[in-house]
Amino acid sequence: MLSGQLVRHLFSMAGRVCLSRSSAGLGTIGPVEAAIRTKLEQALNPEVLELRNESDAHAVPPGSETHFRVAVVSSRFEGLSPLQRHRLVHAALSEELAGPVHALAIQTRTPAQWKENPQLDMSPPCLGGNKKTRGTP
Repeated sequence: MLSGQLVRHLFSMAGRVCLSRSSAGLGTIGPVEAAIRTKLEQALNPEVLELRNESDAHAVPPGSETHFRVAVVSSRFEGLSPLQRHRLVHAALSEELAGPVHALAIQTRTPAQWKENPQLDMSPPCLGGNKKTRGTP
């Protein structure tokens, strides 16, 4: 596992980071996942975007794209409440939420909040599974 200090250093060097685990961990990204990523990039210009298709953990057919978890760090969230931030994400993904996406877990942070604590409530596979305790913004 990587230390928090090393993770912070890697992210500060990377500038804009996009981490993903595609559906069923097969290394392929489905059309819904690709659309979600593109729309969030365009709408929020995130510094960090992590998107995970968690459909394989639910009672859905293999290869489904119905359950996602997203973590976004964006300056667009400055001065907004958590509800307002979630509304921005929902607005960007209104088409997907009206159709194929059944569940979307959202975590949002400003760049300042990310600097204070650069860990997300998601375990990025490429970072060795750092998992933060729930209940923190």
